[in-house]
Amino acid sequence: MSEAHHLPPELTSFVGREAELAAVAEAVVAGRLLTLVGPGGCGKTRLAARTAVRQAPEWPDGVWWVDLAAESDADAVAARVADALGVLVPGEPQAPAAVLAQLRHRALLLVLDNCEHVLPGVARLAAAVLERCPDVGLLATSQATIGVSGERVWRVPPLSLADALALFLDRAGAQSVDGPAHTAARRVCDRLDRLPLAVELAAGWAGTLSPAQIAESLAEPFTLLTGGPRNAPFRQQTLESSLRWSHDLLDDEERALFRRLGAFEPGFTADAARRVCATPPLDEARTLCALRGLIDESLVIADTGGPAARYRMLDVIRRYALVRLEESGEADRTHDRHLDAYLDLAEGLLPLLDTDKDAWRREVGADYANVRAAIARGLSREDTERGRRLAVATAWLWHLEARGAEGLRLLRRAVDRAGDEQSGLQARVLAAVALVADTAEAGEEGYAAAAAAEVLASRFGDAATVRWARLLGAIGTLGRDLGTTYERAVDVRDDARRAGDRVVADHTQVLVGLVHLVRDEDDRAIGELGAALEGLLARHDRGVAATALACTAVASTHRGRLADAADLAGRAVATAQPLRDFHRVGSALSVLAEVRALQGDLDAAQQALEPVRKLIDDSGLSPFIPGWERAGARLALWSGRPDLAVQWCRREGGAPSADDALTPDTQVVLAAALRLEGEQARAHLLVAGVEKIAEAMAMPRVRADSVEQRAHLLADDDPDAAVAAHHESLRLRTEHGLVLGCVDSLEALALMACRRDAVEFAAVLLGAAERARAESGYAAGSSRHPLLDDPAVGEAVARGREMDLRAAAAYAGRARGARGRPTSGWGSLTPTEREVVELAVQGLSNPEIGTRLFMSRGTVKTHLAHVYAKLAVANRTELARLATREHAPRS
Repeated sequence: MSEAHHLPPELTSFVGREAELAAVAEAVVAGRLLTLVGPGGCGKTRLAARTAVRQAPEWPDGVWWVDLAAESDADAVAARVADALGVLVPGEPQAPAAVLAQLRHRALLLVLDNCEHVLPGVARLAAAVLERCPDVGLLATSQATIGVSGERVWRVPPLSLADALALFLDRAGAQSVDGPAHTAARRVCDRLDRLPLAVELAAGWAGTLSPAQIAESLAEPFTLLTGGPRNAPFRQQTLESSLRWSHDLLDDEERALFRRLGAFEPGFTADAARRVCATPPLDEARTLCALRGLIDESLVIADTGGPAARYRMLDVIRRYALVRLEESGEADRTHDRHLDAYLDLAEGLLPLLDTDKDAWRREVGADYANVRAAIARGLSREDTERGRRLAVATAWLWHLEARGAEGLRLLRRAVDRAGDEQSGLQARVLAAVALVADTAEAGEEGYAAAAAAEVLASRFGDAATVRWARLLGAIGTLGRDLGTTYERAVDVRDDARRAGDRVVADHTQVLVGLVHLVRDEDDRAIGELGAALEGLLARHDRGVAATALACTAVASTHRGRLADAADLAGRAVATAQPLRDFHRVGSALSVLAEVRALQGDLDAAQQALEPVRKLIDDSGLSPFIPGWERAGARLALWSGRPDLAVQWCRREGGAPSADDALTPDTQVVLAAALRLEGEQARAHLLVAGVEKIAEAMAMPRVRADSVEQRAHLLADDDPDAAVAAHHESLRLRTEHGLVLGCVDSLEALALMACRRDAVEFAAVLLGAAERARAESGYAAGSSRHPLLDDPAVGEAVARGREMDLRAAAAYAGRARGARGRPTSGWGSLTPTEREVVELAVQGLSNPEIGTRLFMSRGTVKTHLAHVYAKLAVANRTELARLATREHAPRS
């Protein structure tokens, strides 16, 4: 059954509104926007929430609630919708496209609550959804219309008198009243225009005052102004009168707490309230009592559903509280205490970063609205130290989650506000910029900040910041100079170990492993990465742990351990998923997709890529996800679509790129696709360039792959050169344990052998490749060759199946004869013929030679016949005599 997601908790019963519910339900349809409009406190949110519950079964993909009350930036509306939908977003500027991509193929009702203060952002998003998402219905609540084509405005009326009385009695805790009390209750409802919030505020005093006394407190008539739909005085003054009346009935302590709570964004705790608000006439104990009173009077809403209760004011009430705070002369002092409270909270939580990063994210994330507000307020002060410290303490949240763009804005403002200041704090701010930029943006600016942070932190003796800055600087060299990256990473790692800094040590250990992976030193990469994983996972250091798991999966793939690779890639995805970080989740999914494709399950591979692919294809976004485009290109190749593979490759890095500007791995994939598309000349150029790059950077796997592509390109015009290239590729792959590549080389050599009618040789190689495929689980890019089922070469296939890859590679090398050798004499013998001669001279029989060299007795006999003819001898005795003379010392 479809569900309603993220609905606000119904902390009190829903009273009345049956006619309104029916009318709203009828007006909510796909492809239209229905806006519930009315003054603050008229019940828009409760009406929308109850509608959402009732409508959920009508929408196949459910109802999704987005509360915009805490969002002050109209440009961030789409990002908040993305948060609610669980959409991966590269950054806030790309959020609208990401949301549209997520909604385009779904049938759901999207409810946007509290829109009036972010109307431009809501209008932009609503217009786009209405245009591009025909199966999505929109329901909004606002004090003003959204103002887009296709909007239907439904003005929320006051409660009927019967419903208002029922609400008053319900909130007053009375079953029924009659006589004078009923008349007084009716007067209360009428004087409050039967606005639900005002009625509830009045009913909150029922335990203190009689209905008649409450009515007398409302003796002054409200000023009802008319105007357009956005006439603010009309919307505010009706409720303001109620709020003023409610505020006047508070005692001094409750009034003090009420105005001071205006400094908080929604979602504060009781501890924070005591920390900020407990100044005369309040102490900490009385603050909690006053908070309970404000909750009872419906001025504060309590959400007790989590591990710790959190509180908020409705926005209109909070604004009224802020007005009172300004009037009191306490505003600056209260905002300063708010900044101090969240600075103490954030800095007090910093030790959790070294022990449990998940717990740290939960704690800081729960208070993020207030932390963000405190940072902004702190950076606006003449003395910005506290704001800058709080920004530094929040940096990991921006690094790990999809808030990086906002974090960089605040951190760069913190840098600018410090001017030319040279201090340890400025070093930490610069290091924080580098940390957040590492996952939030491409380019060198972040790494430049790391270099500046290192210099400044060294000057002030801040060893911990120096280590982080050096680590981030080492990451910046990864794409330019692997040797420098390795040296710096090892140096930082060893320094961190000596200092007992396990976090930096493990992070740098992963960087060391990554260098080994790029160099195709896969066993060393697996060892280095594995050494870091235990600590990373124990600390719930998800970002780097996901990277380490994905890299270990890649190394395991090269080694031919696809089952292990699939498990590791799946763990990488699961580890990254809670971060909802586009960069890391996308990278992990790319690795998982490639592994599934290598296992022969293209459907599972496509399914792994699907969530992010939809976002990219439907929205036109081009985010940077390492390995993403290459994974898509390889899947396209294995699916028989080289044309799509070309397109995938050329948009690597999030934007169209020149072919020779792509990463070497991707250039090889592009060369293969171009070759299959018939663009031989372009493929030749790419292969030649990649071979040089791979040799210069000591990347044997990429070099072997590029040599293999050269062999395919030469196959028709120069088969001898093609065979030589395949042997060169096989040699590189064998030397470096590149199992899947060895299989490809053996199969390629077998096909070339078939073209030369060397059927038995081909059958042996195919048998060995089949065994390796079975042992590794490698199923991509292969169709079963008929020779494997040909009885005429069954013995040769069986011999091949007895060989491991090294034996098969050695066999292929022995069988290879250099072209252009003489037709007679020792120089005319092939390497295999020389091995047969050596064993025959040692006295081994034909069956013994065949066992030693993995060939049949008949094949040995044939080789000896060729040897006798080339050397002009008649038997083994003459062969032995001639061999003795050939190897005798020469004067």
